[in-house]
Amino acid sequence: MIRRLEIRTLAIACLTSLASAAAQAPNSPAAPSSQPADAPEADKPAPEKVRVENYFVQSRSTGTRRESEPPRYVRNLEKTDWFKGKGLGWLDVGLDYRVRYEYRDDDLRRPIATLDQPFLLRTRGYLGVRNRFDPFRGYIEYEDARRVESQFPEDDRDFNRHEIIQAIGEIYLENALGDQRPLRLQGGRMAFEYTDRRLLARNEWRNTTNNFQGFRGILGQEKNDWQLDVLALKPVERILDELDEAVSNQWFYGAIGEWRRWSQVVTLQPYYLLLKQQQKGSAVDRDIHTVGLRGYGQTGKTGLDYDLQAITQFGESGADDHSAHAATAEFGWIFDHEWQPRVAGFMGFASGDRRPGDGKSGRFERLFGFARPWSNDDYIQFENVIAPKVRVEFQPHQRARVDLGWSWYWLASETDRWNAVRLQDPTGQSGDFMGHEFDIRLRLALLDRFDLTIGYAHFWAGEFPENLGRGQDTDFLYVEFSPRLLP
Repeated sequence: MIRRLEIRTLAIACLTSLASAAAQAPNSPAAPSSQPADAPEADKPAPEKVRVENYFVQSRSTGTRRESEPPRYVRNLEKTDWFKGKGLGWLDVGLDYRVRYEYRDDDLRRPIATLDQPFLLRTRGYLGVRNRFDPFRGYIEYEDARRVESQFPEDDRDFNRHEIIQAIGEIYLENALGDQRPLRLQGGRMAFEYTDRRLLARNEWRNTTNNFQGFRGILGQEKNDWQLDVLALKPVERILDELDEAVSNQWFYGAIGEWRRWSQVVTLQPYYLLLKQQQKGSAVDRDIHTVGLRGYGQTGKTGLDYDLQAITQFGESGADDHSAHAATAEFGWIFDHEWQPRVAGFMGFASGDRRPGDGKSGRFERLFGFARPWSNDDYIQFENVIAPKVRVEFQPHQRARVDLGWSWYWLASETDRWNAVRLQDPTGQSGDFMGHEFDIRLRLALLDRFDLTIGYAHFWAGEFPENLGRGQDTDFLYVEFSPRLLP
């Protein structure tokens, strides 16, 4: 107990001191690298085009900013210091390295309560060709992910050695749907993110990456007033010590729209997703249909913003009829202050299975999203959960961002599982309160070339894990370092 208190006190004190120091430092013209990368440009001046209004508005809600395509670490060679003026504006190149030290005391995801202090290492490389051989374009992305100094066995969360995570051939028709409204037809292996990332995400926090193999069509682009993406893909399975393969008995289809014509008030994202799985081994036949609508926006100059989403699922899961629901809501307010402080309240819900074995499947299928917005400890996933949150974020310096929050977690169904921790009481007699969590994070952009993130989270176990023998509180401290390798 004393050791936990010392670690928690030290972590919070260090983060507070660093934030105060950043606030007192002189301003610098360089912006944090969390901003999107420069868009690639052609090596020759393009003919003059009719100016098209940019309708895109970014949501302010916590943890929902999608990774760009290409990823943020990618640079157009014409815009780098080394190759400026060399006529290489048709070539995109990226090289990314990240190392994260983790101090995990009594991690509930592990089968035993102990201290683990791993280093997570990830290297990525990217090469893309565009504007040179149009309408034909191509992109490839490499990843090597591994964990060292850990006492636990290898798993596909942290390990994916020497793997091609993207290899895309594309037909790009620039004005197929109108001026500056392109049509892109892609085939191959690909990684991307949609809506608020809770159902479809690359999963940037995790050491390894979600990806797919198949076909994608993109009608329009981000700045247009509407866009429609259609998917016909097979999920890719990460295989330890072998090359990854597409999952042979699964197909994933989707149609994802964005209506931005009213983006000064609301951006609407309707979507339909279908996961089809054929019986193979222990896997049963499944047809899971997901229909959702997300709307987000800002209320003029009041400082108020919102992000709302409702999702329903239906279909079959083996011999059971599947019917599940989920919803998220976040409201925030930015104060009129030079630090741009934002205070937000969030509520998330995903249904669980009420009565196992009754012929009805009620657990929400989380598909291919990521867990980071739910819990900084990675304890919570988008299934069988009720999760209110309060969050605060501010920017005390141009190079520093701070965010912190408090979260509470209940089982939506006390008879269903807590999947990340592998706990379940089918009788429902162990309660439904999983626990609550405090987290704080400091992100720094250092010396124009280095990103440093320091974070801490403490989890207090509730009655549900206590009654099932996992009632210990947990501490999670991490330090993440990422150099920007291209000038």
